[in-house]
Amino acid sequence: MSETIANGAVSADPSARYYVREHHPENGTLLGFWLYLMSDCLLFAGLFAAYAVLGRNYAGGPTGAELFDLPTVALNTGFLLMSSITYGFAMIAAQRKSVKGTIVWLAITGLFGLAFLYLELDEFVHLIHEGAGPQRSAFLTSFFALVGTHGLHVTFGSIWLVTLIFQLAKHGLTPENNRRLMCLSMFWHFLDVIWIGVFTFVYLMGVLP
Repeated sequence: MSETIANGAVSADPSARYYVREHHPENGTLLGFWLYLMSDCLLFAGLFAAYAVLGRNYAGGPTGAELFDLPTVALNTGFLLMSSITYGFAMIAAQRKSVKGTIVWLAITGLFGLAFLYLELDEFVHLIHEGAGPQRSAFLTSFFALVGTHGLHVTFGSIWLVTLIFQLAKHGLTPENNRRLMCLSMFWHFLDVIWIGVFTFVYLMGVLP
């Protein structure tokens, strides 16, 4: 602290007396995002539990074996799993400080995500057109709730991905954008894990007699 004495009075330099420094806790954002993902796990756990209870309540309506088109669902699963692989390539490009490579792989990831959403919406439209909407039975209510919630997450993740592409194109691989890349990576892979559970628990088990 520096002080000057003038005319017998002590005066202090405010800039020297007070020192304020912005402080962002190391890995604080990633920790907060992990906490968010844990809360999302609770959300999906509740939806899976609801489907486990209601998944065989057909109310005289169609069953999963009658409704599900496994080849199409398998193709859709392939799209989402491939998007996870291409996002991994985007992270590798980011580690190599290649902005162009990161953007290209993120764009490919987004295309796979959009393909997944297209097939899922096509399935929903087809089911509703066949009279198998969410109001038809408890089974279909829980099905639309679980699969639809996952689809909403993929939609928001795709919007986030497009936003991140613009941020990278404008600002490059700054520490902030690297942190955003890491958070979106955790979110995207989390959606893949949830979908594997949906594909196994809802579709594969749904076609069993």
